[in-house]
Order: sequence, then structure tokens, then C-alpha cells
Amino acid sequence: MSSTPPAPVIRGISSMATRAILGELAQDWQRRSGQAVAIESVGGVDAAKRVLAGEAFDVVILASDAIDKLLAAGRLLAGSKVDLTRSGVAVAVAAGAPQPDLSSEDSVRAAVLAAPSLGYSTGPSGVALARLFERWGIAQQIAPRIVTPPPGVPVGQLVARGEIALGFQQLSELIALPGIAVVGPLPPAIQIDTVFSGAVCADSTRPDAVRALLAAMAAPEAAATKVRHGMAAA
Repeated sequence: MSSTPPAPVIRGISSMATRAILGELAQDWQRRSGQAVAIESVGGVDAAKRVLAGEAFDVVILASDAIDKLLAAGRLLAGSKVDLTRSGVAVAVAAGAPQPDLSSEDSVRAAVLAAPSLGYSTGPSGVALARLFERWGIAQQIAPRIVTPPPGVPVGQLVARGEIALGFQQLSELIALPGIAVVGPLPPAIQIDTVFSGAVCADSTRPDAVRALLAAMAAPEAAATKVRHGMAAA
């Protein structure tokens, strides 16, 4: 008597910021549903380019504005967008290094001006930080000291190696890295929140299965996992 063959693996792509949390949520859903999920995490800009170029995926999970652009380009199914998680930016230094004051906007500005080197991602939070430095009027002054990590390389990795003295990135990408100390989040006045959303790819042959996966990832039961990874429910 032949057994029913397993359903095809749901293939997805995401930005690095959600790699750990999506891995755990996908494994949990796979245990409960029996449906295998494989999500590749790369730099968010590269992920969007690959989807735009027509590479075959079932699900895409990126910053909300990136999902909106892919929807407008017709690469994702209209009406399939689901907000999954919200993430804030934190600041890290090398383990054992002096920790700057992050209690106010002025103290963060002073820390940035005092840092011999600083770095942030090329994703949405990095774009927002660049705008903040412009607003502060210090962008040109600090430009020679900014170190931009290659796509897919966490800022914290360069902080741990001593290549960046003051690193800014999603807390979820810093929280588990060895060799660094997470000083804390940016203060509320300048905190940069990014909502990460998922959507069904227009070419997916299993849209209903993907919708079920996204619903599970957005469910209240997933909130504790999000908090553990330095994020919050969207």
C-alpha cells in the first residue's frame, strides 16, 4: 500500500533581520502541519531584486514598504500581504568596550560624533539612520568613519571584529551575536521601527498553503517567540 507523498516544500526568501525568528516559526508550523518550509535569508535589497527578476518563490518576507513595491510590480498576489512582526533598532559595541549613553537624542548624537567608526545596514533602518544624521547636520562630518557591511553580513559581526566601534542594527540581528554588547535600543524620540510583512508570490503553485503559513506566523500564539528574538507583534 503506497503512502501519500509529502507536499512540496514551501520555498521563501526574507531579509536577514528576520532569519532567526522565521526559522523558529517555520519549524513550529512544520511540526504542526507536516508541511516543510525552506526560507532563505539574504540582504533585503538583494531579496527584492531576486523576486523582481522572476526567481521562483512561494512566499516573500521583507520590510513592509519593500513588500508594497513588489505588490505594485505584480510579483506578489494582491490582497495577500500580512504584517508579521515589528522590530526596533539597537546599538552595540564590542564586548568589554565602554558603553555610550543612549538616554536621549542629544546623547546618541554625541556618541555618534565621538565614535572612531560606526556602521549600519543597507536596509530600511540604515536609510532612516542616514536621514537622521542628515537632520542632525553631521552626515558629511561622519561620512569618512562609516563602515558599510557587505549585504547579508550583520553589523554586529564587524563590531565583534573591531572594524566598527558603534553599530546600529535591528535588535533581532544583534541579540545573539558573540563578541558584542548590546547597549540598548535607541531612545523613543528617534527609535526606528520596521514592520516586516509577508505575501504570497504571484507564481506560487500553493497559495493556500502559503496563506496558512502566514496566518500562523501572525497569530497571537507566535508573540512570545517574537519577543524572545527581540521583536514584537506587528
